[in-house]
Amino acid sequence: MPRRTPGPSKPAPPGRSPPQAPAPAPLPVIVKRERGRRVILDVAPAAETGPASNALFVERFLTYVRHERALADNTLQAYARDLRDFSAWLGGRNAAAISIRDLGDYLGHLSKKGLARASVARQAATLRVFFAFLQLEGTVSESPAELLAASRRDDTIPGALSPEQVDRLLASPDGRSPTGQRDKALLELLYATGCRASEVSTLKVTDIHLAECFCTCHGKGNKERVVPLGARAVSAVRTWINGHRGTYAVNAESIPPWALLSSRGNRLSRMRIWEIVTDHARKAGVPPDIGPHTLRHSFATHLVAGGVDLRHVQEMLGHASIATTQRYTHVDAGRLKGIHGRFHPRG
Repeated sequence: MPRRTPGPSKPAPPGRSPPQAPAPAPLPVIVKRERGRRVILDVAPAAETGPASNALFVERFLTYVRHERALADNTLQAYARDLRDFSAWLGGRNAAAISIRDLGDYLGHLSKKGLARASVARQAATLRVFFAFLQLEGTVSESPAELLAASRRDDTIPGALSPEQVDRLLASPDGRSPTGQRDKALLELLYATGCRASEVSTLKVTDIHLAECFCTCHGKGNKERVVPLGARAVSAVRTWINGHRGTYAVNAESIPPWALLSSRGNRLSRMRIWEIVTDHARKAGVPPDIGPHTLRHSFATHLVAGGVDLRHVQEMLGHASIATTQRYTHVDAGRLKGIHGRFHPRG
């Protein structure tokens, strides 16, 4: 059979351009820096664009920090929240095409929304880690977040209750009811130890040593520290554990190890702890906008005002840096005058 030769191509209809093959997408280059030199290691396929790719980036990032860096659950949740807000702000834009100007606009957007400086700084830190991961994967050749300046430390004095307000708050729960006994133990633990809500939430019965008057707390990065317990806290916790705690367990044969239980026998969550503190603050007539962290601030403030060495307060709070603890040196002027008159040669 004779072979047919291709004839001349048909001209495109008027008003239409002839179809063209799509141009291949540029391939991002994975770059490694060695003492100032750029060394090309490999070429990766271009990523998809749009919100779907952003969701994939975030999913891979969270998997990476969960398994490769073994970060705490609270840190993972904070990363997830920050990146969810960032993805919503991006809309349909691809995170891999973001510039430093876009990141600056985003942080400015957060400030205009009324976020505290510490919250904006945390968002910036999340973006630095996230884009460093994208650079590690080869999704971006350079991380724009590297150029984000680290925010200055927030020296705002944390809100704290007066000793009288603390007394009213701790006296609010009805010690005759099971729920009142649990809430009393919770509030006493928060103020006696200065623990975060997450630390009290994960506190086990075996972590509390009532006879020796101390408890073992597990803070950020699962760092363990020992915090003393006062007589009132010991009494409240003993009443709860030896009293109605067992009745809160759904299965009496297998009581959960957590010191504080919900009405369903589960571990008392951070949000529920926040609600309990807020409810009793309203009943006690103290500022209703306080939370568990207010008791932590009050714990530190009252210790420093009473003359406790700042290093000891740092150890009890579990601060990695003494600079964080120095916020609690805002003691009253009368005490400072007394110290000056007692120790200064010409006081």
